[in-house]
Amino acid sequence: MLSTLLKGFGSSVTKGSASLQTTLRQVQTSAQDTAASVSKLREQLRYYAVAEIAGRPFLITKNDKVIVNRLKDVKVGDVLKLDKVRELGSKDYTLKGSPYVPENIFNINATVIEHTKNSRYLQQLKNIVFIYVLLSLWSKTYNKVIVGGPTRAFNDFKAYIIKIVFKQLRRLPSVQAKINEALGSTLADMEKSMMAKEEGCEVNLTLPAKGLTEKQVMESLHKFQKLKAADWQSGKVSGSIYHGGEQLTRILGEAYSIFAVANPLHPEIFPGVRRMEAESVAMVLSMYNAPATGCGTMTSGGTESILMACKTYRDMYKDLKGINEPEMVVPDTIHAAFMKAAYYFKIKLVTVPIDPVTLKVDIKKVKKAITKNTVMIAGSAVNFPHGIADDIVELGKLAKKYDVGLHVDCCLGSFIMPYLERAGFPTTPFDFRVDGVTSISCDTHKYGFAAKGSSIIMYRNPTIRKYQYFLYSQWTGGIYASPSIAGSRPGALIAGCWSALMHMGDNGYLETCKQIVGARRIMEAGVRSISQLHVKGEPIGPVLSFGANEPLNIYDVGDKLSARGWNLSALQNPAALHISTTLPWVKSADLFVSDLKECVKELVDDPSSGNGSTATIYGTAASVPDKTIIDDVAAGFLDLLYKA
Repeated sequence: MLSTLLKGFGSSVTKGSASLQTTLRQVQTSAQDTAASVSKLREQLRYYAVAEIAGRPFLITKNDKVIVNRLKDVKVGDVLKLDKVRELGSKDYTLKGSPYVPENIFNINATVIEHTKNSRYLQQLKNIVFIYVLLSLWSKTYNKVIVGGPTRAFNDFKAYIIKIVFKQLRRLPSVQAKINEALGSTLADMEKSMMAKEEGCEVNLTLPAKGLTEKQVMESLHKFQKLKAADWQSGKVSGSIYHGGEQLTRILGEAYSIFAVANPLHPEIFPGVRRMEAESVAMVLSMYNAPATGCGTMTSGGTESILMACKTYRDMYKDLKGINEPEMVVPDTIHAAFMKAAYYFKIKLVTVPIDPVTLKVDIKKVKKAITKNTVMIAGSAVNFPHGIADDIVELGKLAKKYDVGLHVDCCLGSFIMPYLERAGFPTTPFDFRVDGVTSISCDTHKYGFAAKGSSIIMYRNPTIRKYQYFLYSQWTGGIYASPSIAGSRPGALIAGCWSALMHMGDNGYLETCKQIVGARRIMEAGVRSISQLHVKGEPIGPVLSFGANEPLNIYDVGDKLSARGWNLSALQNPAALHISTTLPWVKSADLFVSDLKECVKELVDDPSSGNGSTATIYGTAASVPDKTIIDDVAAGFLDLLYKA
C-alpha cells in the first residue's frame, strides 16, 4: 500500500532506522473487530518510527500499513511510545480514486520518548550542505550574471557546456587522432619557421670536450647576434626592445661586466649592490610620489612584481581578517600576470568587464564584485591591450570603503605616466597621491631603459611589504629570509638598473616621454584619418590600439603591414592591432602612417588580397569550440623554445 501512496503523493518516504523497524509487528484490522484491533495496537505496536510522506509525518508499521498521525513536535526518525489509539473510521479519512482502497484509520496519541540523534544530525548536515551549495551557486551566479552581465554569463555557460562536450569527444580515439594530426601539422610548421631563422648554426648538445678560446666564444656570439630577425632598430617592432640609445647600452654592458659575479643575497660581500638596489627603489618611489613610509623591492620583471603584490595581499588579509578563501577583483584588460598569480597562489579571480566606449573598468561592477573574501582590487595605468588608464581615483574609494588592497599596474606606463603632465600631455591620477592606492608595480626595464630583468614593486608602508617576504628561522642551514621569489639574484642587473636611472636622469626621462608619446600621437592621428579604421578608446600613454570597421578584417591589415616589415601585436576579444611605441618608433611614425594607408587601400580595392596567416590563426582560434586545443598549440610552441 505504501508504494501506491508514494505514487499518489509524488514524494519519497524516509523511514526510521532498520533496527527500529524490526521491533514493529504486523497488525490485522477489520471493521468487524475494532476493539480487538485497538487492543493489538496497544500490545504489539508500542513503538513507532516516523516517516515523511508528501511533506507530513506519518507513523509506519513493518508491513507498510500507514496510520495518520496528528502529533506535534515529531520529526522524521523519532521513536514514539503509544499512549492512546482511537478508531476514526474510514468514512472520515478516505483516499479517493483508483488504486486507493478505503482503510480503517486511527488517531494516535503518543509521547516522544527519543529523538533519533543520528537522523537529526544527518538532517542538520544535509541542511548545511544544501545551504553551502546554494550559497556557492549564488556566488557563481552573482559574479557571472550581476558582475559580468547576462550576455556574458550566457556565453560563458555555453562555452562551458561546449567544453564539457568536446572533452568527452576527445576521448574517442578517432577524434583524438584527427586532433593530434592537425596539432602535429601546426607544430611542424611552427618548428620549420623557427628553425629557418637559425640556419647555419652549429649544433651543441653536449659540452665541448675541450673548452673554446675567448676568440671562438666571441665569434659564436656574433653569429647568434646576426641571425635573421625582425628589424627593431629601424622602429618597426612593437615594444619588445626598449632601447635607450647606443651610449646607454654600452654603459649597461660595462656595469654588467663589473658586477657579473655579484649576488645581493650576500650584502656583506657586495655592499655596493645593496646600496644600488636600495637607491633604485627610492628613486622610483619618489617618482611615484610615495609618502615618507613608502617602500619596495626590486624584482626580475613586471610579472614577478605583480605576483608579489598578490601574494602579499593574500597573506596579509589571512592574518588580519582571517580570510582563507581569498578573491581579487580585476578588469578584463588586466595583465595576464594576475591570472598567473591567481593560479599559483590559489586566489579566486573575479574579472570585471570594461566600459565598451571608454574601455576603462566598470566601477559599478567592481563594487558589486567585492565580497567579504576580497583581499585586493586592481587597475592599470596603462593596460597592455589598449593603453587605457583605469579610473584609479574611484577604485581607491572602493578600496578605502571595503578595506582591501588596491594595486596599480604601471609596469607598462613605468617612466611615461609620471612625466605626462610635465611633458604637456593629458594625464589622470594614478600614483600614491590617490587615496586608497596601497601598491604599484613599475618596470624599470621598459621605459626606464634598464637591461631586461628588473622591475620595482612599491608599497605604501613597510607593514604591507613584510607580507611579501619569505621568512624561515628553523632551517638547518640557518635563518633564511628573502624579499621576493628568487634567492640568489644577479647583482649585475641591479647595477645596470641603477646605471640607467643615473645616466638618464629626470631630464632624460622627460625628453623621452615627449618623443615617445609624440610619436604615438602622430600614429593615432593617422589611424583616425582612415575611415575604415578606429582607435580603441582614448590612449594617454605610449600604446596605440586600433581596429577595423566591417567588412575590413584588421588581421588582414596586420598581415599586409608584416609583409612590409612591420611587427605589430595582434589582439583578440575584440580583434585589434597593438603598438607599444618605443624610441626607435620616433623616426618611423610617419612612415608607418603612410604604409598603413596604402595597406588599407589595397584591401579596399581588392578584398581577396587579404586572408593572411594572422587572420587564419585568430579566425581559427575564434572558431575552435574547445579552447584547450589552443592551449595545446601554445604549449607546443613553448616546447619548441627548448628544442636544440
